[in-house]
Amino acid sequence: MLGCEILERYIQIVHIHLLMVIPPPKYVVSDVIGKMKQYTASRMREKFAWLENVYWKERVVWSPGYFVSTVGLDEKQITEYVKWQSHQDSGQAKLEVGIYSLFT
Repeated sequence: MLGCEILERYIQIVHIHLLMVIPPPKYVVSDVIGKMKQYTASRMREKFAWLENVYWKERVVWSPGYFVSTVGLDEKQITEYVKWQSHQDSGQAKLEVGIYSLFT
């Protein structure tokens, strides 16, 4: 969405951390998250055809929930947390991806 910006991101197998700028009152946070989930789910179904077999009853890729918090004065601390996640979990993510690729 025009004007929205991802400042930091860390993608794990089971969830994603994002630090974003969503300019109010132009956009509602729930609309931005909904559009992101809709777009990425569509792209994932195109790229990974096996998803159709996993989610055959519903065309759902993402869970319906999400957590949002405003940053305010803690922006630097939140930014560092998202960066820290990428270093903290990188070994586990590589192991899980490696195991997954063995069985597909």
